Amino acid sequence: MTPTLAALVDRPDLGLLVRAGAAHLDRPVQWVHTSELADPTAFLEGGELLLTTGLWVRSGAAAYIRRLHEAGVAGLGFGTGLTHAAVPAAVIKAAEAVGLPVIEVPRQVPFIAISKAVAKAVAAAEYAAVTRAYQAQRALTSAAVRADGVTAVTRQLARRLDAWAVLLDPRGSVRAGDSPLLDALRAELPRFHAGPASLTYESDGVEITVQTLGAGERIRGFLAVGRATRLTPADQQVLTTAASLLTVSFERPQAVEAATRRLRGGLLRLLLAGEMELVAEIAADLWGELPAAPVRVVLAAGPSRHRQTAVDRAEDTDAFHAPHGDSLLLVIAADAEPALPGLHAGVSDPVDYAGLDQALKQAQRALATAARTDLPVVRFAELADDGVLRLVDPEVAGVFADRLLAPLVEHDATGRGELIASLRAWLAHNGQWDPAAAALGVHRHTLRHRLARVGQLLGRDLDSADTRAELWLALRLKD
Repeated sequence: MTPTLAALVDRPDLGLLVRAGAAHLDRPVQWVHTSELADPTAFLEGGELLLTTGLWVRSGAAAYIRRLHEAGVAGLGFGTGLTHAAVPAAVIKAAEAVGLPVIEVPRQVPFIAISKAVAKAVAAAEYAAVTRAYQAQRALTSAAVRADGVTAVTRQLARRLDAWAVLLDPRGSVRAGDSPLLDALRAELPRFHAGPASLTYESDGVEITVQTLGAGERIRGFLAVGRATRLTPADQQVLTTAASLLTVSFERPQAVEAATRRLRGGLLRLLLAGEMELVAEIAADLWGELPAAPVRVVLAAGPSRHRQTAVDRAEDTDAFHAPHGDSLLLVIAADAEPALPGLHAGVSDPVDYAGLDQALKQAQRALATAARTDLPVVRFAELADDGVLRLVDPEVAGVFADRLLAPLVEHDATGRGELIASLRAWLAHNGQWDPAAAALGVHRHTLRHRLARVGQLLGRDLDSADTRAELWLALRLKD
């Protein structure tokens, strides 16, 4: 700990006497400086014990004391028995007014003795801080290798800094430790979204320091400590050590996961190349048997958190999973149902492993349709069962249908006939007049008249198969 004025006064070998500011002797002394200048503040940084014999007193004690106080000196050491027999009353009065400690240094006490005392105390404090930091770092390292390393490091950090400590995940949920200011702390987290950083701020009389965790630009979590006093440089070093150990703990699993993903991706390429026996052997040693043929290929796309959920669920089954670009690929038993909440997925037809490449192409087509139509799952077989409508881009198709049928919609809006309904019924009955008229509840001549009007408004020949196909598609798209 940095020496204080009180510690110097308590030393009997120095014989120092307090003449003013006795209530402020807890001030730390960063260094000792000697000056007889009337204004020495240009040579001060703050925190010094300024020693003087008072040659400046004639220039005005009040102004001198005020300048020292504003410069942030710890106190004034006034040597007596040379220029002045005692500390001048004007100096004492001015110092009491601003709360600046004034310590009388008797003639027999050389200034150099005070300088040496402070220098030794500062060196001892720095050595103690380094020792404490080293011991804390050793304790943190030992905690990090425990089974509950994350919790142990956080708890050890709080103990070593005499502070509360809490570890939060990127969303602000508590992973270890605790804080009485959690809500206020979480409110500050958006300030870190731009990337890794460190921040110290005050909240409810507590100095809080937040350190982001993670290698590179990705934030893995936040480590925060809080106490009534600001962290010292040695404390900051201890906090940095804890943050580094926690970052390693977070990044190690990430590195293993990344390597596993690359391995699975490589095995998938071998599967698609027909090396089923080799992949089955490797997979059996690492994760378990591949699903027995016939199998389906499932290709799923969507937010990474939902893909990870799908992976976690697949781990509990005999499904094989691997990354495929920005999607997740699953090889599942033909009768299995994939659990893919929050994702769009395409499912292939059942195949043997020799047909896996073709199944992947089917799953890709089905996934494209699922994403375009905002359906959670589309099976390749459904593309053929549901006809051409599944293959049509809904936005482009909507524009086509609106433009083609616009004249009929405008006509029906006037109340002069039901051309859309009549056209729909006629096409549904394959152009047969009597069944279509009966379905509409009108005479067949009325229906003929309406369809003639349709042809006039559209400028199309309704006897043309192409025209009928386009009108049928437009009406289906309007359903």
